[in-house]
Amino acid sequence: MARRRCVAQPKITRVTLATLPTPLEAGGKLPSGANLWIKRDDLTGLGVGGNKARKLEFLCGEALDNNATCLITVGAAQSNHCRMTAAAGARLNLPTHLVLSGVKPKQLEGNQLLSSMFGAQLHHTGLDASDWSNLELARAELTTDLTKSGHRPHSIPIGGSTGVGALGYATAFDEIISQCNTQNFVVDSIVFTTSSGGTHAGLIAGLIRTRANNPQKVLPKVIGIGVAKGVALNPSSVAELANETLTLLGETVRANQDDVLIDANYMGGDYAVPTQAAADATIWAAHRGAWVLDPVYSAKGFSGLLGRDAKGEFSADSNVIFIHTGGLPSLFISH
Repeated sequence: MARRRCVAQPKITRVTLATLPTPLEAGGKLPSGANLWIKRDDLTGLGVGGNKARKLEFLCGEALDNNATCLITVGAAQSNHCRMTAAAGARLNLPTHLVLSGVKPKQLEGNQLLSSMFGAQLHHTGLDASDWSNLELARAELTTDLTKSGHRPHSIPIGGSTGVGALGYATAFDEIISQCNTQNFVVDSIVFTTSSGGTHAGLIAGLIRTRANNPQKVLPKVIGIGVAKGVALNPSSVAELANETLTLLGETVRANQDDVLIDANYMGGDYAVPTQAAADATIWAAHRGAWVLDPVYSAKGFSGLLGRDAKGEFSADSNVIFIHTGGLPSLFISH
């Protein structure tokens, strides 16, 4: 079994699943003259990598503390979070159930293929990928059914977005600041893609904690590029989740709605609806640094970074970090 260690409060358990720290790469100049940096959380190692590995270290620690006999989670048909939960289950020898949008395809591809290879059981609901409320109801129903059958499931919501899951990005914020110090620059903005809000809440918790403990330190603006119409487009829900994380960290300081910046201008019609800006961002990133972005998530986030740069958001010679959250497998599916 993977090594377990305690962090923050004694009740918090962390399982080693990711390869950390991930690299922070120089990405040259943006059109404005700002310095671009790429935080390579696509290289976390677990099940082809991605940002969810950080959350799963704490979520699976919680599962083991609760003596869980299986994992359950939910997401879109090509959910990176579901694929990585399946990988975590394989690593920890915990059977994994994935509640997915859409119908069962004739042939598994992308994240579904990998999830099946990792041994997960896929439950196709026929629901739309943006129908989060009914997908969550399906997760709850499966959790109840498995419990009645004598299992002890650890049931994880969409994106692993709980106070415990967000601990992954509270600690990632510390990692980023440490890497900036090592590379001798001050980061002005951290840009990333946000949907279910867990990554965002964790970064805000890390920011608030650092600000409280180092009031004189210059800290970055945290900018989430929203790609879904769900909870992440409600700043108060992200702040609430960040405060749950701060409580788990033993902090008394609190985030508020004003700490949460979500730019929804690059979402397009909704989650998983393609945009031309995302397609253009994919080519820009591939040509510039061989960074591979996926159309549903990371490419929309990067299109937001480029769009805000074009609008004058970033001054010349400022430092902008983009957190690359992964998503490689969804590129290898037929449409």
